[in-house]
Amino acid sequence: QVQLVESGGGLVQPGGSLRLSCAAPGIIFSISTMGWYRQAPGKQRELVAAIATGGRTNYADSVKGRFTISRDNAKNTLYLQMNSLKPEDTAVYYCNTGPRATLKWGQGTQVTVSS
Repeated sequence: QVQLVESGGGLVQPGGSLRLSCAAPGIIFSISTMGWYRQAPGKQRELVAAIATGGRTNYADSVKGRFTISRDNAKNTLYLQMNSLKPEDTAVYYCNTGPRATLKWGQGTQVTVSS
């Protein structure tokens, strides 16, 4: 079964940075637009960034200018560089295909922004 593995989360102060990684199966990764999603407590899961196989990117307005999504097709790995983090970015972050998730969700990685 296709398995997504997210990593890189943690506790960071407001204004800080984190870099998330997602390992995905190659055959899926190589042909798919991929996305980063997040789910905050009591809220629905939302797509925050997506990247096509050719590198075109899209971002939610809430993260535009602060987050950068990238992919390494040779390593089948998806990244999310998060800068200028805010408390409202606190959530569990997941990767999946985008802009619609079609794979079984991984365990996610917790990002907590707090002083």
